[in-house]
Amino acid sequence: MRETTITELRNHAKNFFDAVEEGETVRVYRYGRPVADIVPVKTAIPAWKTSPLTRLSLDSLSLGDEVVAGRQR
Repeated sequence: MRETTITELRNHAKNFFDAVEEGETVRVYRYGRPVADIVPVKTAIPAWKTSPLTRLSLDSLSLGDEVVAGRQR
């Protein structure tokens, strides 16, 4: 974890945000006390990628299989 003061952060913001972009956390101090942590944003995984897929079927036919079969015709 990198540490800095508000003044140093203001003067060298690009360097600190480059470090955060690479995954590092920056703790900011004011009058010798910590006031903020700048942390990387966690990328969210869309719900459709994490939830199991529901197979659709009509009268014992799989809709997905029918689409694939239709493409092969």
